Amino acid sequence: MRLLLVEDDVQIAESLGRALRRAGDVVDVYGTARDAEQALRAVDYAMVILDLGLPDRDGGALLRSMRAQDNHTPVLVLTARDEMNDRVRMLDLGADDYMVKPFELVELQARIRAVARRAIARTGGDIGVGGLRFDLAERRAYAGDVALELSPRELGVLELLLLRRGRVVSKAQLQEHLCDWDEALTDGAIELYVHRLRKKLEGTEVELRTVRGFGYLLQHPKA
Repeated sequence: MRLLLVEDDVQIAESLGRALRRAGDVVDVYGTARDAEQALRAVDYAMVILDLGLPDRDGGALLRSMRAQDNHTPVLVLTARDEMNDRVRMLDLGADDYMVKPFELVELQARIRAVARRAIARTGGDIGVGGLRFDLAERRAYAGDVALELSPRELGVLELLLLRRGRVVSKAQLQEHLCDWDEALTDGAIELYVHRLRKKLEGTEVELRTVRGFGYLLQHPKA
């Protein structure tokens, strides 16, 4: 995904930008609302990660301006403000999620994925590669017009592979995507779900590869 990070703290912006890029995202970083507005006019972002305490203008004003201009790009507010009034105000202005600093990177990445899934589902859109597609609203996978019979965990594996199609997905990322807060999944469990999914994808136009030492890659061999 291409993300817009609006954060004036240079240390936070640089470290978070690096982390998100390592995860495979494209990240543009700006430290003012003015620069962010210019970027939003020029680029179609998948999501905005927005700090509120910007030097030239409050992040809430930027969010209000976006929604007034009918810009419905998902916005995840990331701020040190932890008052309930701030949370309610941002959500009422149209924010899709709200996180308080300090934060754990793994939770932020999970929130980003969740916001992205909800945004796609609202449009009734699909994600896919080749003849394989995933209907996020129905939570059903199809090879052409034929529905695939997948378990919830197999669907979860396929969902993340499609959201990151063309990029390697690690076992750790799959574990984070699949597990509940109170449940951990072993490497062996991930390997089992991937093996079962690979068998069910046989005969489709896509290939689920194991990239030894790194993870898994879903791709269309002819693409």
